[in-house]
Amino acid sequence: MADLACLATAPLSFMGGPRSSRAIRQSGASGFANFEAEIGGKWLEILKEVAPAVTRAAVLLHTQTAANVAFLRAAETASTSLGITVTGVGVQDAAEIASAFEKFAAPDSGLLVMPHFVTVSNRVLIGELAIRHRMPTVAAFRFMAASESLVSYGVDVVDLFRRAASYVDRILHGAKPAELPVQQPTKYELVVNLKTAKAIGLPIPQAILARADEVIE
Repeated sequence: MADLACLATAPLSFMGGPRSSRAIRQSGASGFANFEAEIGGKWLEILKEVAPAVTRAAVLLHTQTAANVAFLRAAETASTSLGITVTGVGVQDAAEIASAFEKFAAPDSGLLVMPHFVTVSNRVLIGELAIRHRMPTVAAFRFMAASESLVSYGVDVVDLFRRAASYVDRILHGAKPAELPVQQPTKYELVVNLKTAKAIGLPIPQAILARADEVIE
């Protein structure tokens, strides 16, 4: 049962941050990675594409979570070519999230929300503050966009757990998790919340709408 539990937590780990394939391998378990660090740069690229006027981006993250820090570093690497100044903002509760909005809200500012229990559990607050301060916001999961963040881009969570079922079956039939290869995400989804776009007065480029897997209206 310990082996099975170890696998079951591999697809998603909100409490401690997302799992990379390297982290899963080092743990001696197996499973399905949900992100690699480089996606931090992709989130910043999407922010710039959605809101070309953005020249500053605050990055909400949990600084004690290595994966969140890795995403920030990837965003910083991408920032020069995108013409955006990136600032990491460590948050541990709702009050610090609200404070970050007050400090960084400006006509040329946007927001990246790193996936962590702190941000996930405060997703409604983040969505409300993003609209109040008119900050275009990019997050990792669809349910963040559904909670009024402007855009989400990340793995299809349902697809991950469907694929994980086959590994659970193999473990129940005697396979050892450490002997099963770590699987990379194969399905990503781009979600745009048009209601939020209208609320903050931001027209979404047609190129983004054409690529979106879902548009929330």
